[in-house]
Amino acid sequence: MPNDPDGAVTWAEAVAAAASLLAAAGVASPRVDAELLAAHVSGLKRGQLLVADGPDAARRAEFDALVARRATREPLQHLTGSAAFRYGELAVGPGVFVPRPETELLVDWALAHLPEGGTVIDACSGSGAVAYAIATERPDARVWAVEMDPDAFEWLESNLEGTGAVPVLADAVASGTLAELDGQVDLVTANPPYVPFEIEVAPEVDFDPSGAVYAAEAGLAVIQPLAVRAAGWLRPGGWFGFEHDDTHGTVAPEILRVSGFTDAEDHDDLAGRPRFATGRLGLLP
Repeated sequence: MPNDPDGAVTWAEAVAAAASLLAAAGVASPRVDAELLAAHVSGLKRGQLLVADGPDAARRAEFDALVARRATREPLQHLTGSAAFRYGELAVGPGVFVPRPETELLVDWALAHLPEGGTVIDACSGSGAVAYAIATERPDARVWAVEMDPDAFEWLESNLEGTGAVPVLADAVASGTLAELDGQVDLVTANPPYVPFEIEVAPEVDFDPSGAVYAAEAGLAVIQPLAVRAAGWLRPGGWFGFEHDDTHGTVAPEILRVSGFTDAEDHDDLAGRPRFATGRLGLLP
């Protein structure tokens, strides 16, 4: 980014230069990212940047350094330390998967299928995004969030503090995990690792923990046993919804069917790609 030795540059000019640099680096939303970084450094709202005085030397140096890191495709959320998700902000950083906007669609579905005072388990919870959303938007619900990675679990615990959701450090597919809730749960959600190893991903994904992104068996190594475990947690008629790779649009509902679920259905994201599957545990005869 051009550097004015006198520091006589407005925030609007600094943002414009940063946006050009990020665009050249292949960042998908260069202007928005530049504005968000400037807002983070300056403490101003994005709309105020257009008319604000320029940054002092220290803030300009901090901004330039963050823009340079974003140009290497380090996730914006790692640089600001937070990720917007539905109506809240989650703390994120190295060691935890950054929640994506498409996962909000899974939350929409979950809230629509959660009975009053219902019990929820969010498996493979990561940063706790889904559990946080359900617990804060439906305070009548009882929510457990299960995550097995100790680094991610630290972020999850922090994000869920004060929400009433219960963080659980455990392997979601293990038969003993929350076994005391077997047959009593109304809803299970999950955003498990599901990307097949051979799939090419955006450079930003390289900064996510690989164990939260990739899975063996064409991306199904966690999904298949998780469907079985979810069936164990749920009461008859309870619902399971999980996110999956866009190559799983046909196989994901089939996994639900062979695991004892009815009404198995796949759902597209806003771009029209297969994104999550849902099913209802069969009622007892």
